[in-house]
Amino acid sequence: MGGLKVSHATGTRYLKDGVLPHMWCAGCGIGTMLGAMLRAFEELEFKNTETVVVTGIGCTGKLDDYLVTNALHTTHGRALAYATGIKAFNPRLNVVVVMGDGDGVTIGGNHFIHAARRNMDLTAIVLNNMNYGMTGGQASATSPGASITSTTGYGNPERDFDICALAQAAGANYVARTTTWHGWEMKESIKEALTKKGFSLVEVMSPCPTQFGRRNEMKETTAMLLSLRDRAVPLDRYRSLPEAERGDSFSVGTLVDRGEPGFNERYAMVRKRAEAEGANQ
Repeated sequence: MGGLKVSHATGTRYLKDGVLPHMWCAGCGIGTMLGAMLRAFEELEFKNTETVVVTGIGCTGKLDDYLVTNALHTTHGRALAYATGIKAFNPRLNVVVVMGDGDGVTIGGNHFIHAARRNMDLTAIVLNNMNYGMTGGQASATSPGASITSTTGYGNPERDFDICALAQAAGANYVARTTTWHGWEMKESIKEALTKKGFSLVEVMSPCPTQFGRRNEMKETTAMLLSLRDRAVPLDRYRSLPEAERGDSFSVGTLVDRGEPGFNERYAMVRKRAEAEGANQ
């Protein structure tokens, strides 16, 4: 572990010593998400040396600097491509990819679709704060229509992605959505995703008070968090609401849970057929 001092309090055996307080803005949800992920690792008894956390660029991409696991800091939008290679080469590793919405589904949208289509046996955690927080608050593919960002000063004319619907349509085995207000539920969703075979997605709706909140009438650091809390509706209740009453609310909980074979399983079957045919020639 490179001589690093490691704490063994709950969830912190994976956290470098002396790295707190973290670098993220007051009110940002990345630290909350990091804590939930590390507690999930702890409860599942993941070994540091058998776990790989892959990140891209942006506020969320800084997360790998805090960890005592295998970590790979990659280029913008390409974290899932690197993670795909890692899992295909060594299926025994626990591969977790942590991205922001800009990194994961805007610049990295094509890689996201194909990782889900292949049903790669890895867990993607996408922290959705609805803008490019690190580079100036520009609009991303998840910035709501009419929202104000540094590049949409009079309102966003584009429609936003539903990340979970995209993952479901592309073929993910497990899809869940939560918020940084729902700390316990977030940890439980991450645990479920980490133990599920195939491509798993946990979308974490998160505040960005510095860039998004202050431009959209949520100037206090708690205002955006409370807004997410109030808009989050459990899936069963959300489905029962008439569409006209849903407004800007969104469903939370486990949205998809299926058992299709993952890429590594299908690849093993193809390889076995090829070897059998080769032996018969």
